[in-house]
Amino acid sequence: MGAEQHRAAHMDFALSDQQRDVKATIERLCADFDDAYWLAKDREGGFPHEFHAAMAKGGWLGVCMPEEYGGAGLGLTEAAIMAQAIAQSGAGMSGASAVHINIFGLQPVVIYGTDEQKRRFLPPLIAGQEKACFGVTEPNTGLDTTRLRTRAEKRGDRYVVNGQKVWISTAQVADRMLLLARTTPLEDVKKATHGLSLFYTAFDRSRIEVREIEKMGRKAVDSNQLFIDNLEIPDEDLIGEEGRGFEYILHGLNPERVLIAAEAVGLGFVALERATQYAKDRVVFGRPIGQNQGIQHPLAENWMELEAARLMVMNAAWQYDQGLPNGAAANAAKYLAGEAGFKACQQAVMTHGGFGYAKEYHVERYLREVMLPRIAPVTPQLVLCYIAERVLGLPKSY
Repeated sequence: MGAEQHRAAHMDFALSDQQRDVKATIERLCADFDDAYWLAKDREGGFPHEFHAAMAKGGWLGVCMPEEYGGAGLGLTEAAIMAQAIAQSGAGMSGASAVHINIFGLQPVVIYGTDEQKRRFLPPLIAGQEKACFGVTEPNTGLDTTRLRTRAEKRGDRYVVNGQKVWISTAQVADRMLLLARTTPLEDVKKATHGLSLFYTAFDRSRIEVREIEKMGRKAVDSNQLFIDNLEIPDEDLIGEEGRGFEYILHGLNPERVLIAAEAVGLGFVALERATQYAKDRVVFGRPIGQNQGIQHPLAENWMELEAARLMVMNAAWQYDQGLPNGAAANAAKYLAGEAGFKACQQAVMTHGGFGYAKEYHVERYLREVMLPRIAPVTPQLVLCYIAERVLGLPKSY
């Protein structure tokens, strides 16, 4: 194969047949959950169990999981296509977050778990029989994960855990938790990243108090503060080696950024679709408002920004699937998608004018939900720091 041919084979931006199938299948599945469904979920709350069950039935909860445990064995690229399609269906972050942890949250278990652990943990999750939550963030540490205070003390054949976690999604409905806790005190380790251990264990509500946080959007997928009081975790629920939990969760961080970015792009595109349709239909002063450049130009800009963000998402996912380092692309995708999605959702409200403020047009819900991928799982400012330091080689600023 000549160099020219090789290059041509690599620079293919089209979706494969399989990827097109993923997109089409998810779109069909999501069509059963219409605007009225998500509007009701936004108003009343309550986990979207029916949507979660439909995703499980289609085998989508294990999209990236190994086939031997019931997964589909596909890549991050396919998962990103799926995440974008869910959000873009009008389900937004409410739909995407309902299945998000399943897609990549358990990657540390897939990579570092024993065969026994994988057989015990993965099939029930993929089948939708169990739901998981991800217990890392704490009230006093934010993104400074090495300072987390939740302690797991070894006692015989088990660990006893005490501490607090915050912003834990789906804890109201979770059966299991992926938990990061300190097993060796900070003062006793050489590096701050050492001495943290990762567990995947039963969510024992007699030992964990769960308090829901009322929040701006995504009411259907609960966020919570957890108070953990003498939670007992058996040895066999420790993932990998004691003290190496921090490096294990790092494996899931870039994929999570890629998925959140894909969801922000999807949310931006559905907002843009709504705004464009409204601009065609709405007649003021004897002409559709979409004939006015003051309406047209911002929407055209939104499309270009969303499409650029989507390409960066696909690039970051492709790098991961090829086994290439994708930190810069994953962070850039999350930043660009968060900003482009936000601008598109904001413009959709403005395009609708007063009606954009009304819940029945759905765009105000998109604007509330799109704040989530802007803030989480890493702030835009920390992404800028990452790119400045790791890509441009500038000195660390914090």
